Amino acid sequence: MSKSTISDVVTKGDIQGPSSSTKSSSHEYNSDSQSTELVQGKSKRSWRSYVWDTLDKSPEERRFLFKLDAMILTLAFLGYFIKYLDQVNITNAFVSGMKEDLKLFSNELNYMQTCWTVGYVIGEIPSNLLLTRIRPSIWIPACEVLWAILTILLAKCKTTTQVYVLRFFIGLAESVFYPGMQYIIGSWYRRDELAKRYCIFHASGAIAGVGGFKGWQWLFIIDTVISLPIAISGFFLMPDLPEITKAWYFSADEIALAKERMRLEGRATRASYTKAKFKKIFSSWHIYLLTALYIFFNNGNGASGQPAFQLWLSQRDTPLPRSTPIRPLRLPSP
Repeated sequence: MSKSTISDVVTKGDIQGPSSSTKSSSHEYNSDSQSTELVQGKSKRSWRSYVWDTLDKSPEERRFLFKLDAMILTLAFLGYFIKYLDQVNITNAFVSGMKEDLKLFSNELNYMQTCWTVGYVIGEIPSNLLLTRIRPSIWIPACEVLWAILTILLAKCKTTTQVYVLRFFIGLAESVFYPGMQYIIGSWYRRDELAKRYCIFHASGAIAGVGGFKGWQWLFIIDTVISLPIAISGFFLMPDLPEITKAWYFSADEIALAKERMRLEGRATRASYTKAKFKKIFSSWHIYLLTALYIFFNNGNGASGQPAFQLWLSQRDTPLPRSTPIRPLRLPSP
């Protein structure tokens, strides 16, 4: 597929530039001004594209996006489901026998959650910086495998200190996945494609933690049994980034198409970090506002953020059924 053909595939029925040069299938994207002009053009969208955006695209681009969705969204959906399940299960474990076996008190559950949070917060930014230097198909699955091993070790804990240490390192290993997948998704999709993919990614959290298990140790064992195959598959299915991908399921033409799509978006490629870049990042108001909003979101996020309902159920004097469904509608805890 020639460069002009790729340009035609990407722009056909999708981008209408402000000048006649964008309508030519032989247009060469050799200057920043031409690329910027295309990105600023108005999209031609039919009603079908609001149902699913690929319906408006060329057959070549639809085929490419089908492969991309099948690989990235499957890994993102299943991986986030397991992470959310683990966050919920520490509370389920506490009220399902771990409290009595390890002689825990309510505050010690908070300490476990705090140890996980500290590890997660410490690891998020460094792990995302490493993703720009290490292939995501190596770094993310490797941390997933480490996370699975640490999770199953929770089933063997005999003291609270062991739980605290493991929860810290579980948070550290888990900090790679969520921001990393946000980075991967943002590196492959165009603006009009991102919202639906992020919705699918986050929807996986809504199906985790529904129902209950008897036997707190089995919660972590089941987490590991499910997560290990997902983690290992990442070594073979994670497509890295468009400019460095070696994914076996993409042809050379499709890789070129991916690069052209990001070029039309004006998406910058990887570059070295400088003091000026760090200053620009930390002097931006966006990072502080979004951090504050995420704190409110996370603290009101039910079982994983403030697991009050499970603790309330476990302290009730009224007899309860053997299995009590927790938050099947993903509503905030009371």
